[in-house]
Amino acid sequence: MNKIKTIIGKEWAEVFKNKLVFFSVVFMPLLFVVLPILTLWGMRALGEDAGNLSSGGDFFGDFCQGMNEFDCGQAYMLSIYALLFMILPLMIPVTIAAYSIVGEKTTRSLEPLLATPITTKELLTGKALAAVIPAIVATWLAFAIFLVSSWLMVSPEVFRLGIQPYWLTAVILVGPLLALFAVAIAMMISSRVTDPRTAEQLAGFVVLPVILILVGQSLGLFLINGELVLVLAAALIVLDIILLTLTVKIFQRETILTRWK
Repeated sequence: MNKIKTIIGKEWAEVFKNKLVFFSVVFMPLLFVVLPILTLWGMRALGEDAGNLSSGGDFFGDFCQGMNEFDCGQAYMLSIYALLFMILPLMIPVTIAAYSIVGEKTTRSLEPLLATPITTKELLTGKALAAVIPAIVATWLAFAIFLVSSWLMVSPEVFRLGIQPYWLTAVILVGPLLALFAVAIAMMISSRVTDPRTAEQLAGFVVLPVILILVGQSLGLFLINGELVLVLAAALIVLDIILLTLTVKIFQRETILTRWK
């Protein structure tokens, strides 16, 4: 455990010197909080007359039957922005994990690290936690600010409809599982390439599935519900176990050192 803590401390001391990593951990969550606040404020600025529109059922389907279009629009936007917070657990750890291995080669700190008696599992566990922990903390904190600000800006009925209980499950449970998923892929890529930018670009594709879900919900092709969130959580648990096991097997200390020399 002490070795893992040492790896985590070492990772944080090094990766947060990288401007891209610092931006992803600090400014991306802020952006994801400010964007919905500005959207809700802009909708409120349209005026109280918007609240007298017809029922929102025609425009938004079955999402909010019985509400006027203004309130229904606010609730729908809340659900869209809640889904947006599923991107943070992917973006933040990918940036850190992709840099964690190949980045050490550029700074010539990988060889001394691999020469220590630390096991591969301890090494990768420390690197994985160093990427996952900031992502989870940043996501949960940003989502909490989003919830409080949304609660203050919309009616209780709109808030209850837009922020369903399954969104809490998604952020609290699925978020960390997504972070582990992203980290496993990023570390596999980082251990096989020799350039940090290449690792970051390739690992960045893990965000695409969530973006596709976001587009689908935005276009009304489907709506996220509690059952889908639980299915996703179960699938991610299986995928994470498989990918983390593969990560340990793919990471070959001697091969990496020989290929990179």
